[in-house]
Amino acid sequence: MPTRRGFFHAVAAAAVVPLLSPRRLDALERQLQESGAMAPGVAAANEDYWAAVRAMFSATPDYIHLENGYASPQPLPNWQQFMTYATEVNGGLSLYMRRKHEEDLRRVTAQLAELAGVPADELVITRNTTESLATVIHGIDLAPGDEAIMCNQDYDSMLEQFRQQSRRRGIVCREISLPLHPQSDEEILEHYAAAITPRTRLLLVTHLINLTGQVLPVRKIAALAQSHGIRVIVDAAHSFAHIAYTIPELGGDFFGTSLHKWLSAPLGAGLLHMKRERIAEVWPLFGDTSVPATDIRKFERQGTQPAWTLLAIPNAIRFHQLIGAERKEARLRYLQQYWTDRVRDIPKVSVNTPRGDRACGIGNVGIAGCPPVALAKTLYDRYRIYTVGIDNVAVQGVRITPQLFTRTSDLDALVRAITEIAGGAG
Repeated sequence: MPTRRGFFHAVAAAAVVPLLSPRRLDALERQLQESGAMAPGVAAANEDYWAAVRAMFSATPDYIHLENGYASPQPLPNWQQFMTYATEVNGGLSLYMRRKHEEDLRRVTAQLAELAGVPADELVITRNTTESLATVIHGIDLAPGDEAIMCNQDYDSMLEQFRQQSRRRGIVCREISLPLHPQSDEEILEHYAAAITPRTRLLLVTHLINLTGQVLPVRKIAALAQSHGIRVIVDAAHSFAHIAYTIPELGGDFFGTSLHKWLSAPLGAGLLHMKRERIAEVWPLFGDTSVPATDIRKFERQGTQPAWTLLAIPNAIRFHQLIGAERKEARLRYLQQYWTDRVRDIPKVSVNTPRGDRACGIGNVGIAGCPPVALAKTLYDRYRIYTVGIDNVAVQGVRITPQLFTRTSDLDALVRAITEIAGGAG
């Protein structure tokens, strides 16, 4: 078992990010650009292509990293530019923040809006999904007895926001349970429909469930709710820059995501989108009477933020577009199915992720008799595979989240480990 000293040594080694020469960076980017016409289905299984992508990351040799759902590392070119931004801004911090920051904020907001497929005046940059959606949950006027619908597979931070509103405002939280392996969209819709009452005001829906990787039919759920006059909040923390779509395609009223997950922006970057006609309905978490209630900029009063994080977002967008949204989605789904399809029929193993297109890159697996936290510990201590244990009322297993730098050989090691542990040899 690794010692405390050994653990910190491994972390320190992983934190040393090598510098790539501009010539090397240019060569790697040209290699990716030359593959730009490769169809997503073909690219998904092309290991030579993804080896070139892996070379753009600082993948640690000390363990197999399969917990990228918490946050994803920046590609090396982006990391190097991020350090340059931090150095340059730090050299004249006050001058930059007072005279240049606003211009850069408008520019980056416009680039994000273009990526997301929405007008810039409907989007604000935040620090993460929790901040984005808490702004809506706490900012929309609700009366005692008003009801909100959510699912026990929604992110726990979102559920906690509603529970606080229940204690503080007297709203009623209707927490439904969804099947792990639904047979149709209609099966999912039935659960939401059954929870709607004349007092329902809000519905929270997760696009890609962080626990299992299941993708919910958000557009259909939103249409159902809106037909009853219900506002829809979309938690897209794990779907944005993971699945190829634009925000309007989902049909929700409010949308939040974290950019430091699948877009691989620096830690502390997210976005909040509201349909223009909904902006006036929401109070900011931090008061700002200097702009009209209908102006999305009222949500930008957040206190001083690290400017270098903002400046690095366009680099993350550029890398995402260099790979291509469809190719990225195809690869992540391929990686998930590569290992889940091989362990589904192993005795004592339960895959909590649905088959086919009902899931994307995230997967979840449990082993009978092995609690999730213990399973995650065994995977790391004995097999040097880093995952996270998920143990709640809805899902029990370890979450597996590969990224673009993940090799199929890494997942071969995972399959061997699961097979051995399930067979009692682990």
